[in-house]
Amino acid sequence: MNIRRVPFDHPDAVKLNDEVQAEYDVRYGDGGDATHLDPADFTPPNGLYLIAYDENDVPVASGGWRSQETNDEGYLDGDAELKRMFVIEQVRGRGLARRILAALEEDARAAGRTRMVLETGTKQPEAVALYTSSGYEPCGKFGFYRFHEDSLCYAKALQVP
Repeated sequence: MNIRRVPFDHPDAVKLNDEVQAEYDVRYGDGGDATHLDPADFTPPNGLYLIAYDENDVPVASGGWRSQETNDEGYLDGDAELKRMFVIEQVRGRGLARRILAALEEDARAAGRTRMVLETGTKQPEAVALYTSSGYEPCGKFGFYRFHEDSLCYAKALQVP
């Protein structure tokens, strides 16, 4: 697998985003994630978006982070918010999400971010398993879905204490 940095509005990113939105709709029946994402949010040094390509140059996985600071949605100064982690069904179970997650954490740490945060949901047990096995712990709710009962929020310190 070849992991590349791409803009969030790159055609392959749009394709994978459409696929993850369709999966969210199947799982939650709500049309997908309504969180507003601006392509500029993922522009270094304030963010990063990655896509993994298979040996045939087909996009098969994605993920990104964007900077957040203290605001009325529950974020804290120094947060890096994980967004759009997704692996297409045909290649799940091969460690791609874990590789993308590690690359995103490394980049956010290098950019001076102190905490990686993410929001997932009760109907995504695979995501919860990935994050908890990667050192993420439950944290105070934040973001667009912070008042939704199916929302689960996790955080991991990025800096050495």
